[in-house]
Amino acid sequence: MLKNWLKHRLPSPASLREQRALRWFGTRLTEPGLWYFNRRSVSGGAAVGLFMAFLPVPLQMVPAAIASLFLRVNLPTALLGVWITNPLTVAPIYYACYLLGSWALGTPASAEFDPSWEWLGGELGRAGWPLLVGCLLVSSISAVAGYLGVHWWWRWQVGRAWNARARRSATPG
Repeated sequence: MLKNWLKHRLPSPASLREQRALRWFGTRLTEPGLWYFNRRSVSGGAAVGLFMAFLPVPLQMVPAAIASLFLRVNLPTALLGVWITNPLTVAPIYYACYLLGSWALGTPASAEFDPSWEWLGGELGRAGWPLLVGCLLVSSISAVAGYLGVHWWWRWQVGRAWNARARRSATPG
């Protein structure tokens, strides 16, 4: 199962405490709740990761990790969720967010594109609010959908395992 595979590949709390760069987190980073793989923790981690994934901020893994620490949700899941926006997907995702934000604000979306610094400087000021609104909408919707989806999926998997166990125990022999 994925849960067991991940458990054997994640760093131990002792190895995290020994990392010099992570010492400023203190014991907070080694709290068991950040590393548990249960329905609540993984669902929360997915929500945090998906929310941070669509925000137009650099180094999205850092705010996702900090939010995971404070919300006490699964840290690896949150960090994994951030990677939906990666170098291959970031441009189409942010363009879709910009279009959604333009629609939500009732402003016309710019159809022209000129790959120059002058265009970027002028267009960023005009496109900033639609982009931010669109990103916040997509972040919020994806976080809720991710939480509910993982929560439902987890319950479904547990139900399947229970049913399989019941069938095995009911079979004579």
